[in-house]
Amino acid sequence: MNPSPYNFTWPFSPPDNIVLVIAIILGKILVMVAAAMLHVAYCTWFERKIIGHMQVRIGPNRVGPFGLLQPIADGIKLFFKEDVIPRPGVGSTKFRIVFKVAPLLVLFATLSSLAVVPVFEAFYIANINIGLLYILALSAVSTYGIIMAGWASDSKYAFLGSLRSSAQLISYEVAMGLSLVGVMMLAGSLNFIDIVKAQQTSWHGMYLIPQFLGYFVFMVSALAETNRAPFDLPEAESELVAGYFVEYSGMRFALFFLGEYIAMIVMSCVAVLCFWGGWGLPPVLYKVVPALNDLPQSVKTFVEAVVFLCKVYSHLFLYYWIRATLPRYRYDQLMRIGWTVLIPLALVNIVITALVKYFF
Repeated sequence: MNPSPYNFTWPFSPPDNIVLVIAIILGKILVMVAAAMLHVAYCTWFERKIIGHMQVRIGPNRVGPFGLLQPIADGIKLFFKEDVIPRPGVGSTKFRIVFKVAPLLVLFATLSSLAVVPVFEAFYIANINIGLLYILALSAVSTYGIIMAGWASDSKYAFLGSLRSSAQLISYEVAMGLSLVGVMMLAGSLNFIDIVKAQQTSWHGMYLIPQFLGYFVFMVSALAETNRAPFDLPEAESELVAGYFVEYSGMRFALFFLGEYIAMIVMSCVAVLCFWGGWGLPPVLYKVVPALNDLPQSVKTFVEAVVFLCKVYSHLFLYYWIRATLPRYRYDQLMRIGWTVLIPLALVNIVITALVKYFF
């Protein structure tokens, strides 16, 4: 008797309670997205406060104590602002659809990157062997949303901003990918948990020291990938009047805003996981303070999460510090730095890492 074509067989052994597994995954997604949104809100407050003090100003201080409710007030304001959609030419439907989808694509790409970011060893949404490659791939997807926004806005300022951004992101993705090759060679894996564990085999517990050149290339590339100063040419207010999202308003503008700040958080997480030792403390610290080895597992997990977040916040502070310190580059300077400085430096780092790994 031939088996029915409608019978379904699992290609792998299904879990005992698949509903529970799905519920746990959905719970993790909800926690990660909620934490990301909360961090975006207060990243803006932190940035305005930091830059305010660097420029001898006070920063936000009106809404709530120390201005802590200012991000909530800004979110409410954007939610109730009018959503203006331009009508290019004859008001073609395809323009309107692309105009509406573009900010969603940018936000989706950046939020999806959080799926493979482990906050500590036991908390992640997906633990895949190509986590680092997954991050690099999704960072390229957001470029499509930016190009779509510039094309559908029917504005020369928005279109020039999208062209600038696409050329910038494509150029600096090459340098960013090459800067992480040294980390892959040393760790022998593209899995973030394996990379963090590999860093714990050295006394300093981080690749920042042996991969300082790679980290420098990564940091500069991350600034360009997230359109942050001094590489914020796609959003240049002086000549492009905000660039590719100049025609957006209300919550659609807020989606681009969310995408940019989540991308900053993702890049900070990648830097911490690949160069700063992730959630781990330097192994030498466990020898200096032996009591750390006797902590209960729950306390160790809490310490790991706190250490990881502190490192991410420190990396985010670098974004704000650089923005308050350096002026914007010209576009020809930006492209020259990417192709004639960063890519050769990344290749030199790969060669040096290969020689050291082979002979030592």
